[in-house]
Amino acid sequence: MISTIFNEVFYNPIYNGLVFLIDVFPWVDMGVAVILVTIIIKLIIFPLTKKSIKIQIKTKQLEPALKKIKEEYKENKEEQARKIMDLYKENNLNPLSGFLVLLIQLPVIFALYFVFLKGGFPEVNTDILYSFVRIPQEINMNFLGLVSMVDRNIFLALLAGISQYIQVQLMLPKLEPKGNNHQKTFKDDLMRSMNTQMKFIMPIIVFFISYGLPAAVALYWITSNTFMIFQEIFVKRKMENRLSNN
Repeated sequence: MISTIFNEVFYNPIYNGLVFLIDVFPWVDMGVAVILVTIIIKLIIFPLTKKSIKIQIKTKQLEPALKKIKEEYKENKEEQARKIMDLYKENNLNPLSGFLVLLIQLPVIFALYFVFLKGGFPEVNTDILYSFVRIPQEINMNFLGLVSMVDRNIFLALLAGISQYIQVQLMLPKLEPKGNNHQKTFKDDLMRSMNTQMKFIMPIIVFFISYGLPAAVALYWITSNTFMIFQEIFVKRKMENRLSNN
């Protein structure tokens, strides 16, 4: 049941999308097809990612109010949690909605992995081909004639890690310098530690995962992160301009 849903929703559409693009545009190699499919996927989930970025910005704006609630109700955790949830409801925020974007991307990465592991490229599996998708005369598996999409590539893996670092830098809220916080708490230290791990550990994890998988997955990650970087900059500037004009 789960495998059927995975194939119908993720694997088959991505597989057919790659074949379709290569057939319609003869100049497109497999690497360019991966970039185009990634952009199409990002555009489809753009409303979700846009909402996630807005939640990050609004949550950051609510930090003074959140800090005040935590100070006032630090002896009553149950009341503290209720007040925080009330604050989120008043501002139409759902902190958990941001995880939906991540959950959507995971099956896409798995689908790409299986497409290049079991898809049989450059041969085309006609059993899962849609009726309107034709078999290309030739499939060039080398991105720009240089990088094989079915093999590992340390350069693309490195770019995936770097792009992840930049994307995390934009996503995480800026913390106050240690010297400005005269009353340190365990939560402050924990938050600072988590930020550090997200900034440095996450890109390293992305690098090793990308290097252990076909180069097509690393290329997807680079394209996805680059798209997210420009999207976050665009949405943040748009919100800032709207606030400044009000």
